[in-house]
Amino acid sequence: MFVIVVLSITDNLITGVGLCGDIEIPDGAEVRDMSGKTIYPGLVDIHAHTWVAWGVHRSQISQFLAQLAYGVTTQRDPQTSSEDVVTYSDRMEIGDLIGPRIYSTGPGVFSADNIKSLDDARDVLRRYSEHYNTKTIKQYMAGDRKVRQWVIMAARELGLTPTTEGGSNFTMNLTLMQDGYAGLEHSLPISPFYSDVVKLGAFSGLVYTPTFIVAYGGPSGRQYYLTHTDMDAVDRVKFFTPHDELDKWKATQWYRDDQYVHPLHAEQLKKWMDGGGKAGLGSHGEVQGLGVHWELWMMASGGLGNHAALRMATLDSADAIGLAGDIGSLEVGKLADLQILDANPLDDLANTTAIRYVMKNGRLYEAETLTETWPRQRALEPQWWWEVEPEQQ
Repeated sequence: MFVIVVLSITDNLITGVGLCGDIEIPDGAEVRDMSGKTIYPGLVDIHAHTWVAWGVHRSQISQFLAQLAYGVTTQRDPQTSSEDVVTYSDRMEIGDLIGPRIYSTGPGVFSADNIKSLDDARDVLRRYSEHYNTKTIKQYMAGDRKVRQWVIMAARELGLTPTTEGGSNFTMNLTLMQDGYAGLEHSLPISPFYSDVVKLGAFSGLVYTPTFIVAYGGPSGRQYYLTHTDMDAVDRVKFFTPHDELDKWKATQWYRDDQYVHPLHAEQLKKWMDGGGKAGLGSHGEVQGLGVHWELWMMASGGLGNHAALRMATLDSADAIGLAGDIGSLEVGKLADLQILDANPLDDLANTTAIRYVMKNGRLYEAETLTETWPRQRALEPQWWWEVEPEQQ
């Protein structure tokens, strides 16, 4: 048996990774015994919409807390519904909020942008990227194939990474792969698909983020897990989720198990990845925190190995949004984003929720409460939904 030692010596950076005894521990360093634990990188959720209270800026956001408490240290919103994400991203950057790193594409490029030429596309993308302070954009049903190609041409000229989705149109998805988009959001709507699609996907280099939690072609994976989970018994979810949101989840529709489409879609995902195709983790912002793990488990349900699934959820997803040089793996010089688990997810992928601690940017938190334990000792401030309800008369 060997022990991996991870030291964050210079503020928020990993400065040593190796076998116990091979890493020189600086004098005065705080040493914590993690015997029997599993340490692996923070999750990177690259399709995470955040349903915040738009226009009303709160001192803390429940969705961000829940994501971090479940091991998500970086997230990207591909197509925001408001400009508030820009402010929240800035506040997170300066330490005014607790949660993952926040990236976004801005609202997205739609048909309403009325792109009629390559110059129009250049103008729209320049204004989007500057206004929303982003290096990634999302094109969604902006027009015919010529328009979609103008968007990607303009993106390349401006140094922007474009993602997209095909709106449940399988033929459009294939053309998006051919035209050179970097990402494809939401599931391919037709299963099974065959080697021609697998080869095209691998050749394109496109990152496929299937979001089975809102899968096309049948009832969503979200419905499956909400109707197979006693949400009132999941203490961590209740701790970080307002009561009204919990109550809304109880109104979900019920379906027979054989009606759900994600098991068949997941079999195609395995083909895709076995054939050299790239994939990324995306929870769509459904059931913040726990939903990320539901998505990961669904993605692996078609036969994908546990190690491949975990790599996809960390390093591969970081690479998909251009951040693999800084996050996604435990390497010297990378940011100190990691999780400490009581059980090994390589043995059973369901163990991904057995999180004891999560570290983001060199700060260590207890996962159950987000009490910071290093370098400061600081409890999470009371949240408004923690108010004690009045006793019944």
